[in-house]
Amino acid sequence: MIEQNTPAALSRRRFFGAAAVFAVSATVSSAWTPAAAVPADDAPLRVPHEFPPGIDLYQQSYENWSKEIQFDSVWTCAPRDEQQVVNLANWAAGHGYTLRARGSMHGWSPLTVVPGHPVETVILLDTTRHLTGVSVDPAGTPATVTAQGGASLMTILTALEAVGLGWASIPAIGDITIGGALAIDAHGATAPANGQTATPGLSFGSVSNLVTALTAVVWDESSGEYTGRTFARSDPGILPLLTHLGRTFITSVTLQAGADRRVRCQSILDIGWRELFAPAAASGRTFERLLAASGSVEAIWFPFTDTPWVKVWTDEPQRPIGSREVAGPYNYAFSDMLPEPLTDGLGSVAPHLGAATPAFSASQLGAVTAGLALTGTADIWGTSKNVRFYLRADTLRVTAGGGVVLARRSDVATIINDMTTWLFDRLRHYSSLGRYPVNGPFEVRLCGLDDVVDVDSAGPPSLSALSPVVEHPEWDTAIWMNVVSIPGTPGMYAFFREMEQWMHQHYSGSRWTIRPEYSKGWAFTEDRSHADGQFLTDTLPSRYSEWDTASQTLDAYDPHRIFRNPFLDRVMP
Repeated sequence: MIEQNTPAALSRRRFFGAAAVFAVSATVSSAWTPAAAVPADDAPLRVPHEFPPGIDLYQQSYENWSKEIQFDSVWTCAPRDEQQVVNLANWAAGHGYTLRARGSMHGWSPLTVVPGHPVETVILLDTTRHLTGVSVDPAGTPATVTAQGGASLMTILTALEAVGLGWASIPAIGDITIGGALAIDAHGATAPANGQTATPGLSFGSVSNLVTALTAVVWDESSGEYTGRTFARSDPGILPLLTHLGRTFITSVTLQAGADRRVRCQSILDIGWRELFAPAAASGRTFERLLAASGSVEAIWFPFTDTPWVKVWTDEPQRPIGSREVAGPYNYAFSDMLPEPLTDGLGSVAPHLGAATPAFSASQLGAVTAGLALTGTADIWGTSKNVRFYLRADTLRVTAGGGVVLARRSDVATIINDMTTWLFDRLRHYSSLGRYPVNGPFEVRLCGLDDVVDVDSAGPPSLSALSPVVEHPEWDTAIWMNVVSIPGTPGMYAFFREMEQWMHQHYSGSRWTIRPEYSKGWAFTEDRSHADGQFLTDTLPSRYSEWDTASQTLDAYDPHRIFRNPFLDRVMP
């Protein structure tokens, strides 16, 4: 494992200036790519014995998006088709290696490789080089799209858009692969407005719930080897694979789709946080009222500021007067087109801001305000893909804590009010002590649960955070709440631990429940994430009635434990 590279330090004055300048003037994307590959013959590690022929093998550094997981070199290969993946699986089973799918690496959790653990017998399978095919069947009932595991959500939605199709609930990040999306339970920010129901092919739940069939590499007892097996949604054996935490390898997946929608997104910056996050039935421009009117609402509240950045999405078949049509996605260049050297520089300075944290927060809000005005993006309209995809890899790199609360729609305002009141009080308390453990915003967005699919189905994904709780059919809404901060901020992990413990104590019981967001930070200790033993072995499994059954099924699919890592061994021993 390597230390994070630290560029030359920026002064605080240069820091705020750089943040503002780049936020409002960025026009060219700086692509985020891993370090160059080293051919196997020139690599410092011993070449794996009897590695299957015909598959590109090299060593490459590994770095997740937040740069909290870094390795100098890991054996990496690029299979070209399903058969090569099957060959790799059978080779790994006989040679003591584990296989980890590698997609865009845009995540926080150690579901691929684990810090502090050796990787000499780990092979990463880069799905993004060859396993990227996409085909659409617009004539089916429902219409479907079939994609290989390394195809990005952007590629999939672009193919759907070309024939007038799309999804209702789209994650904000388009560069993640579909295989990765199923591993982490990717979701959008779309809940139904009051009186709205899902139309054919669409769903308000997770991407996993759109799956109608998939092919995974699993153990075949009759032949005594790994093979590619296709599962229909009506097969109970598919349910643990729909959200799989990296415990399998998906070679292809078929997902339902529906008629694409034209969507409007309005940004609002003049609602005070107390008004926006008011208790249930309060008057004014509250989150509750915005949700009732549109269904799709997101709020980003920078600490120590008064007015959050609110986005409201509405379905609008025709362009509203005053709304600007956009021809492509990622329209907020001021927030997600920061060159990597700048984000590294910000990351090296921000953790040491201390008492300047409120000024940093104000500068972030100011950059959003100026950016929306300068780019004309306060009110945009276009296809669902072009409006819903708004976050790229080259945004400010942060880490996150929080979770998703499942509850009745009528309790949404109470849930958010409780959370923001707690957060405001705790940050004010720590600032009175001269401590600033958080320098990023609170974020909240909603979606529906995994309870609607338009094909014969054996049920919802077993391990999806949006899987309904059978004992509580009244819980129909998912409230995703996170607090983010720049890695390295003093006291950050301890604060996230305090927040996580409060959330899991407060949002438990007969009124609601809470689950972690797999892709982000959870199981916090005082100095790291994904490490608290009680959370990993008790709290997490207790949130899912199908946890043990799903784990046993995944064990049967992988008896040689080739699709695992030390972290997953703790979570699912």
